[in-house]
Amino acid sequence: MNDIEKVVKIGILFDFYGELLTVKQKKVVSLYYDEDYSLGEISELLKISRQAVYDTVKRAEKILISYEEKLNLIEKFESRDKYIRRIFEGIEKVQNSIQTDKDNALDELENLKDVCKELLK
Repeated sequence: MNDIEKVVKIGILFDFYGELLTVKQKKVVSLYYDEDYSLGEISELLKISRQAVYDTVKRAEKILISYEEKLNLIEKFESRDKYIRRIFEGIEKVQNSIQTDKDNALDELENLKDVCKELLK
């Protein structure tokens, strides 16, 4: 995983699980990933050693990753997002075909019901 992918991954994990970190971990991770501060800049700002900043970042990363491994909220969110997009596309399809092909529109509505059932599981 390259640096950009890691920043994106940690950013998403932080959005989902950041509130579960300690106040210090949240501050350090936010400064490092959201504000793009260097370890040295965070060290000066928070009056802690550069090593303490590094350790806090690494510990928080591990914690965030472990939360996703246990809870899978991001995976569930992405799955639901896919279903919602499918429903939206289906609604557009029904709207376009309801005047010209009533049977096709009814079939598409049945498909949308199935998608909704998957979301409700």
